[in-house]
Amino acid sequence: MGEPFVLQGTYVRLEPLSEAHIEPLVAAAAEDRTNYQWTYTPESRAQMTAYVADALEKVAAGAHVAFATVRQGGGEDRVVGATRFCEIACWQWPPGASHQRHGVPDVVDIGFTWLAGSAQRSPVNTEAKLLMMGHAFEVWQVHRVALQTDVRNARSRAAIERIGGQLDGIMRADRPGSDDTVRTSARFSIMADEWPAVKQRLRARLEAGVGAVRA
Repeated sequence: MGEPFVLQGTYVRLEPLSEAHIEPLVAAAAEDRTNYQWTYTPESRAQMTAYVADALEKVAAGAHVAFATVRQGGGEDRVVGATRFCEIACWQWPPGASHQRHGVPDVVDIGFTWLAGSAQRSPVNTEAKLLMMGHAFEVWQVHRVALQTDVRNARSRAAIERIGGQLDGIMRADRPGSDDTVRTSARFSIMADEWPAVKQRLRARLEAGVGAVRA
């Protein structure tokens, strides 16, 4: 995926995850853990250290692009969570295919996303998704961006559907659940030709969210 890069918006900055983010991530995760039922979010410094180490191993292997989510504004930049590009796939097209590319993925997922309690229901997540999808569709020019969540996470599923994510299917016994169960996942996707409409929806949600926060 090339050199590490920063995605910069008005309200959020996504910067390459590093060991320097461990302590602020521990503080972010400790704010309010009420909404972490369906998302694994490390709780202790030891858990966060292992979490970051695992993420960096996947980054080094080219399997993930991991970010620390930094909230901007109010006179102080503060780490409020993490997110990643994952399930990165570079397809091998038939010889002579016009779609064959090198060094950029054909499809990606956005996942491993969690936010501090104070950053939830704020412009942070909306702008982060706008930045990540914009990079995926407009820089990498991927054919699809996928998102998935625990099938029981009704709030997350509704949020993905509101921005235009289409349900691809239910993946049974898909992975370990955050609550020590075998998780079944709901998998959604957005295709390249759907991106302009999704981009418009994200911008509208961002503007509405900013207005609500200011009010």
